[in-house]
Amino acid sequence: MLRVVGIKFEHNLKMYFFEIRNFDLHYGQKCVVETVLGLEMGEVVKRPFICENIKNSLKPVIRPAQEIDILQLQSNREKEKIAFEIANQKIQEHQLSMKLLRAHYTLDRGRLTFYFGSEERIDFRNLVKDLAAIFRTRIELRQMGVRDEAGMIGGCGMCGRELCCSTFLINFEPISIKMAKEQN
Repeated sequence: MLRVVGIKFEHNLKMYFFEIRNFDLHYGQKCVVETVLGLEMGEVVKRPFICENIKNSLKPVIRPAQEIDILQLQSNREKEKIAFEIANQKIQEHQLSMKLLRAHYTLDRGRLTFYFGSEERIDFRNLVKDLAAIFRTRIELRQMGVRDEAGMIGGCGMCGRELCCSTFLINFEPISIKMAKEQN
């Protein structure tokens, strides 16, 4: 029997479940969790509950967010802006046909992930080597699909509202030609 809590992360609409052990969390509270990528800060969107039949083991909530974690997150956001600019320069130097969308540090700065969009497959091994030498951390580049890219950047749809993929759509179903024509 596990105590489980639902957490969402910044720039991600999907909720993930984590095991909570020796403390309580409430809705809207920030907390530090262990993910497959490293330590991350998330927000509680589903209060703790008891779950009996869990098929896979869950990663733990490490602790409620403390002042030092919030300061670290703010520092990371500043460093992400710098990393974004440097990576854009390196992309131009390597003459790669890719559009950088976002840079993201894990809370512990153990990994720096760059999200990019591109029409084709790109060999970016040399770019990764250069970025790893500059930032001295594990570098990951993730190619995003067109709809994921639109969701990450945001924008306004044909209806005049914010894009569905940046507000509430989590999983993308295939789109038919008829559907695309209806929205021009």
